[in-house]
Amino acid sequence: MSETTAIEWCDSTFNPWIGCTQVSPACDDCYAARSAPARTLGVAWGPRQARMRTSEANWAQPRRWNARADQFIAEHGRRQRVFCASLADVFDNEVPVQWRISLMSLILETPNLDWLLLTKRIGNAAEMLETATRGYTAQREGWRDNVPPNVWIGATICNQDEADRDIPKLLATPAAVRFLSVEPMLGPIELPRFCACGCQLPWGHAVREAMKGPSALNRDQAEAYVPSTLGVDWVICGGESGHKARPMHPAWARGLRDQCAAAGVPFLFKQWGEWLPAREARSITGPVLVLEGSAPFTDRPRWHAFEDGQQSAYIGKKAAGRRLDGVEHLSIPASGGVLR
Repeated sequence: MSETTAIEWCDSTFNPWIGCTQVSPACDDCYAARSAPARTLGVAWGPRQARMRTSEANWAQPRRWNARADQFIAEHGRRQRVFCASLADVFDNEVPVQWRISLMSLILETPNLDWLLLTKRIGNAAEMLETATRGYTAQREGWRDNVPPNVWIGATICNQDEADRDIPKLLATPAAVRFLSVEPMLGPIELPRFCACGCQLPWGHAVREAMKGPSALNRDQAEAYVPSTLGVDWVICGGESGHKARPMHPAWARGLRDQCAAAGVPFLFKQWGEWLPAREARSITGPVLVLEGSAPFTDRPRWHAFEDGQQSAYIGKKAAGRRLDGVEHLSIPASGGVLR
């Protein structure tokens, strides 16, 4: 609910309402539930709990941002990105339908803003968007027939099970830009690949089809003949923050980075979170552990050892930083999935 924000992948945040229900392992230490607005307003999290709609003054903010779009573009050289909603979920089942209709009305009336709708309920998105846009009387066509060019739809995933379940749902949801937020990353993720022809068939299926028939190709030929794509336009990755944060193995982040690089998909590494990996080294006194990037810290850290021996130290979000193998990854797509 701010014109400026410290979130690295957006410029502003807007919360049409506050409140949610934990539906994923990623929600175990939900920052929104323990945020100052939630505590101050006494918003109860959970199923069958009333969500709190924010003030009309808050709802007026995006219209002011939209009116100042030329000024923003002149200063930043691009459109303003608005994250909706950082303290709720647009596609939460507990939210009254009329609220979502009002939100879509606001989005359609602010075409100079890029709206980033990130959800842990991507299976609800297509139907709820269709209902909301048809419920907005100024919009004669529903979502599937008239997708606004300023709406980005994102799915939060934290592990392989969620990737397998939710990425196909994201790709089935019409949007100008589709993205993944892998934060907190709680395990290794192999992103599913799809046929690059645009049909969104699983890439393995396309390869198997190319290996059939009288002019069948062998597997190597088929894989070269049928290029693959990740399907999404952007991937955000990050570790967990907060007192109860769980560590992220560096190999998990590197694997995601490398998959995006191979597919030409913009990749943004948001943060390590509270934990920073360490590597083994030697000194005159014998073997030592050196923190990734030699980040400074004042207190003796708490250590975590992964099963493969990889070590991570709890040193705090600020000290841990956001460099992956010494590099800041900041790629963000423009509207329509075009990299800028």
